[in-house]
Amino acid sequence: MTQNSRRLSGMCRAAAVTAVAGASLFSLAAPTQAATDGPNYVAMGDSYASGAGLRGVKDAECDRTTGSYPSIVAGTSAGENLAFKDVTCSGATTRSIWNAQGSKPPQINALTPNTKLVTLTIGGNDVGFTSVLATCALVKSSDPNGSPCKKYFTTGKDVLGERINTMEGRVRDVITDIRRRSPDAKIVVVGYPALFPDNGVGCAEVPFAQQDFAFLRDTTLKLNRALARRAADGGTGVSYADTYKATIGYDMCQPRQRRYIESLTPGAGSMAAHPNSYGQLLMSVATLDQILKP
Repeated sequence: MTQNSRRLSGMCRAAAVTAVAGASLFSLAAPTQAATDGPNYVAMGDSYASGAGLRGVKDAECDRTTGSYPSIVAGTSAGENLAFKDVTCSGATTRSIWNAQGSKPPQINALTPNTKLVTLTIGGNDVGFTSVLATCALVKSSDPNGSPCKKYFTTGKDVLGERINTMEGRVRDVITDIRRRSPDAKIVVVGYPALFPDNGVGCAEVPFAQQDFAFLRDTTLKLNRALARRAADGGTGVSYADTYKATIGYDMCQPRQRRYIESLTPGAGSMAAHPNSYGQLLMSVATLDQILKP
């Protein structure tokens, strides 16, 4: 099977799962019409949830698009019967859940007692994802065959590990507050996809030292494990959607026709190191898989 055939096959499978899942999503909230006293489905999170860089911009300030996985979930046949509120915003941290981000009110404000479904992708910006990538690119020249970025962030103390620990505690508080405001909501914590090669072998197109690819992969996995722990400890109605496994082999180092995560090449804009339309589709499938579980 050719690469294009594999991609087409994967897209067809994902579209079919999305369509079937949408038919069952109706039973989750069971409204007969869009709610008038608050949204049934609230999407919260950062640029990985907002669909940053894709077409169909709904909100330029937040880089929120119609190609995001929450929009795909909401666009299923049953999702059309759920009043949908998308408050995702590029650059959001856990602080953005409770505090204004630019002109945008706190994301938590979108929740009501009538909310029946919440999806949440948050934590990458708490760890400083964008600045970490910039630093890794800057220090590459000091040791292109080694791991200068890992050395930068672990000499003396594990800077990123400490950030992840702090983030994990905040995500716990976010889940607690969501449950308090929307006690009947099913909460799906959606993890981050495989941005870097899972085998740790890098590529010339992405400007990092050779051994730093494994360091960045491991950091992504640590972040996802922290999110999965918080979801597991969140109690009944809280689950974790693993988007990493589904995107292994489709990272930013893959050929353009295969990758689901855009590379750091000039002109990528806000989509750099973010899921493209295929990546968002796979994220929606992983999310729907959790929504449909009893």
